Amino acid sequence: MDRADDWVSTSMPYLAPRASGQGDAWSEEAAARGRRGTQRIVHAGEVPASAEVSGLLGVAEGEAVVVRRRVIELDGEPCELTDTYYPVTVAGGTALADVAKIPGGAVTLLARLGHVGVRVREDVTAGLPGAAEQQALRVGPDTPVLRLTRLTLDAEDRPLQADLMTMPAHRQRLRYELRIG
Repeated sequence: MDRADDWVSTSMPYLAPRASGQGDAWSEEAAARGRRGTQRIVHAGEVPASAEVSGLLGVAEGEAVVVRRRVIELDGEPCELTDTYYPVTVAGGTALADVAKIPGGAVTLLARLGHVGVRVREDVTAGLPGAAEQQALRVGPDTPVLRLTRLTLDAEDRPLQADLMTMPAHRQRLRYELRIG
């Protein structure tokens, strides 16, 4: 069985819509390794876009966007903080703006609404956690964290979703497999 610090995460299971009746990708990935993956939605709704989010989603700074803030847990321990932002034109008035879990996950709901991602850009940086991140992730101020920013675009290169993730570096290894040609 994998230990938390041996965890290897790939993005692909989180980018494609899921078949009807499937659970969320995180729970299934953890279960396949004999672990328990859960998430707590700590906030959902409209917020003003920060400078970073406005740059990612192509909206004006301060313009309303929909956010879902989650604490991702592995065996009851926090392993990732994920804030997912959507343009209001994509997510306003949908289940994405509510704290309830979404059957099959957000990507599945987006596809049902006619919003399918075809390109993803991810940027990874490292740093130290802020006070709120330390508390939520149960780490000290000198514990390095990885910050992964994922932007999902549709066939017309319109931003559908921006994920801002923070995870303790010692608990993660990110893997990228790219098809060439």
